[in-house]
Amino acid sequence: MTEDDQSHEESHGDAHDHDQGNDDHHGHAHDHGGDEHHHTHDGHGHDHDHHAHDVESVGAAIVTVSTSRTLDDDSAGDAIAAAFEAADHEVATREVVPDDFDGLQSTVDGLVDREAVDVVVTTGGTGVTPDDVTIEAVSGLFEKELPGFGELFRRYSEDEIGTRVVGTRATAGILQGVPLFCLPGSENAARLGSEELIVPEAPHLAGLATRPEE
Repeated sequence: MTEDDQSHEESHGDAHDHDQGNDDHHGHAHDHGGDEHHHTHDGHGHDHDHHAHDVESVGAAIVTVSTSRTLDDDSAGDAIAAAFEAADHEVATREVVPDDFDGLQSTVDGLVDREAVDVVVTTGGTGVTPDDVTIEAVSGLFEKELPGFGELFRRYSEDEIGTRVVGTRATAGILQGVPLFCLPGSENAARLGSEELIVPEAPHLAGLATRPEE
């Protein structure tokens, strides 16, 4: 287990309940009102529903990056899987891979090629210890980065771990039309990121990333 995993597990106590307030923050808040034109955030106007391309049910690939865990001892992966399943999405596959740059890149490349995979979530290897290589391995594959994910995740995490959040390098991007999110390795960090951010937005991002050019 990396220091990233340990620091999150020590700081994210089991007393934190992230279930409360999900509906308030992530309900059907994207109502642009009446018959007015809808707009994307890049300023281009459209006269159709901005969510018309959302994927109704996504298939998620969950990758736990660890040299010490197995699928039978993967609380962070369990938390991510539970978040997707609670929202009626599918867990297409789960894997545990060691903290290895080339191995992780190969795993991610293979997953985004699978027809059943609409989103990939990794957990672990996002800290600052020498063997934390997830960000280096994955970010180089991104066709587009999603900096807002890391920014929001750190803002949410600050309430629990305070200034230790500066050591968390959670990130996200698009790879071959598939959104890919990188979370820390603790159970609570995985639960927070998946429940509060990834699951609510994955169908929208997956739909936009594969939308035909207009």
